Amino acid sequence: MKALPALVLGGGIGGLAAALALAKKGCAVRLFEQGSELKEIGAGIQLGPNVYHMFEVLGLTGAIERWSAHPENLIMMDALTGEEVTRLPVGSEPFRKRFCGYPYGVIHRGDLYQVLLDACRAEKGIELNEKRKGLGFEERGGRVGLHLDGRETAEGACLIGADGLWSKGRAQILGDGKPRVSGHIAYRAVLPRAEVPGDLWQNNVVLWAGPKTHLVHYPLRRGELYNLVAVFHSDRYEEGWDVYGDPEELRRKFEHERPEVKRLLDRINVWKMWVLCDREPARRWSKGRATLLGDAAHPTLQYLAQGANMAIEDAVVLAAYAEITGFDWEKTFKLYEDARYKRTARVQIMSRYYGDAYHAAGVVRELRNDILAPVPGAPPDFEGVAWLYNGVKVPRSASG
Repeated sequence: MKALPALVLGGGIGGLAAALALAKKGCAVRLFEQGSELKEIGAGIQLGPNVYHMFEVLGLTGAIERWSAHPENLIMMDALTGEEVTRLPVGSEPFRKRFCGYPYGVIHRGDLYQVLLDACRAEKGIELNEKRKGLGFEERGGRVGLHLDGRETAEGACLIGADGLWSKGRAQILGDGKPRVSGHIAYRAVLPRAEVPGDLWQNNVVLWAGPKTHLVHYPLRRGELYNLVAVFHSDRYEEGWDVYGDPEELRRKFEHERPEVKRLLDRINVWKMWVLCDREPARRWSKGRATLLGDAAHPTLQYLAQGANMAIEDAVVLAAYAEITGFDWEKTFKLYEDARYKRTARVQIMSRYYGDAYHAAGVVRELRNDILAPVPGAPPDFEGVAWLYNGVKVPRSASG
């Protein structure tokens, strides 16, 4: 009798990574995406050394390198005074050496998505389904039924809910209500390099930290594009990623900041906006033969730039435990949760702290600048980010 496939709900970065990781372990996968086509929206994503290890496991390093860029530094600037607060030389040889030779990269979200999608299409064991919205699931004695719109039910050996912040799977497994709205709004845009003033273009990830605001910019597609993300505090609330923002509101929020900041904002005519949300960390996110992954399990604010990285780590770790247990899904999901919950919780909590630091005002802002200022003559210190960029050890079976 042919084994039932694993069902994956959600065709974003996490869902595709889960499908690919499982298929590489010999598991058949059926993936369901509610959108009319498999695609990704958004702009830039930062890739820490931790996720490059995952790309290596998945056999994606070469494809990722065709699209990614490698910044020389991560730099924080004070958006009021223009002084440099701190920098981390992520493009340096000492940085790579500290993190097992893995680099720091940036990539367009759509390019990362396409790499994963192409890899999934090349795997014989993955079936990709579009325009298929999941409505709920039920266990059926050793199998799972995923209810889809159109009154169809897909049967599988397990269900992996990778359906994002507003996860239907989470609503059924945890029932913990709506996400936590942070009160921060992000505007994002991408410029062709030719439209960026020459004195403002640089091969760095630069964050201009202001009172209740910040602007991040860095190159994409090996310098062909320039990614901009502006964040400010607001009580506006619109669900979703594809909402057009108000440029005048954006400029008002940044009106007292450095000319460099305002000159970049002035180059953009059309901005997309989204409301930043997260949740409190959860100890468990599985129920029987169903589990959650990525933002469905541990949604985080963007301030550590690790949301996609964590989802891909989830996928690799989950697939490794599936192989170790012989595809005993309930055991797999418990091992997966045990391995992931503290690390992802730390990312969730630290992202909130970083947001507070970026947006500090008054005396707190001055203290932040003093604390983060480098010691003159001292070599760069990478230990503060080692807990994150060291990544995870992928579990292996005793025979493997």
